[in-house]
Amino acid sequence: MKKKIKILLTNDDGITAPGLFALHKEMKKMGDISVVAPDSEKSAVGHAITLSDPLRVSDYKKNGDFFGYAVNGTPADCVKLAYWALGIKPDLLISGINLGSNTGINIIYSGTVSAATEGVFLNIPSFAISLTTFLNPNFSVAAKFARKLSQIVLDKGLPEGTLLNVNVPSVKKESDLQGVQITRQGTAMYHEEFDKRTDPHKRVYYWLTGQKVKLEKDPDVDDRAILNNKISITPVHFDLTNHDYLDELRDWKIEY
Repeated sequence: MKKKIKILLTNDDGITAPGLFALHKEMKKMGDISVVAPDSEKSAVGHAITLSDPLRVSDYKKNGDFFGYAVNGTPADCVKLAYWALGIKPDLLISGINLGSNTGINIIYSGTVSAATEGVFLNIPSFAISLTTFLNPNFSVAAKFARKLSQIVLDKGLPEGTLLNVNVPSVKKESDLQGVQITRQGTAMYHEEFDKRTDPHKRVYYWLTGQKVKLEKDPDVDDRAILNNKISITPVHFDLTNHDYLDELRDWKIEY
């Protein structure tokens, strides 16, 4: 009998997020699903982990049935806890489906990508998947693509230390997609602003906002592929060394 695939799902939007529900609905057609996700939204927490506070795990039910485990921690916490404490040893990890894109330098901040990175640290084939909109999201196209990509990843494998960062354009129907493009991470960033407000007690507070700028025109960049209605797949690894600069830095002959 063919072994059933074990798949771990997580995210940074929280265990109640519709993107996670859509992913779960599609992926359960493929194998045994475990869900371990934050108990509330943890967007843009990066690869933070919890050291000074206890992590608490509770069963989360949807329509009266057990759906998964809710954790009062970060996305990376969820993956660590699933593997080391809950005994979940999956064949594949998927983080998403995130609401909003994870492209350019945003992947540094992304809890969605960081959860997949934690999977890579544990030698689990992993990918992050995001739907590039915040308005009227339809997760069905991204969910179907996640299942298709999952089989390819399981068949082909991924290099050690590498995850796939997938961004799916928001389209009304599958026929609006213009294909799949293998891309590189762009350098687009946000022009950030802090909206200054006052609460009912007359205390000042700030709310971060902004818009993406410095969008590269090269066709092989993640954001550009999305603008062309193509699914962007970027292989990502986290060796942050600037290898091209090593020799020049050695020439400084720094001594103590």
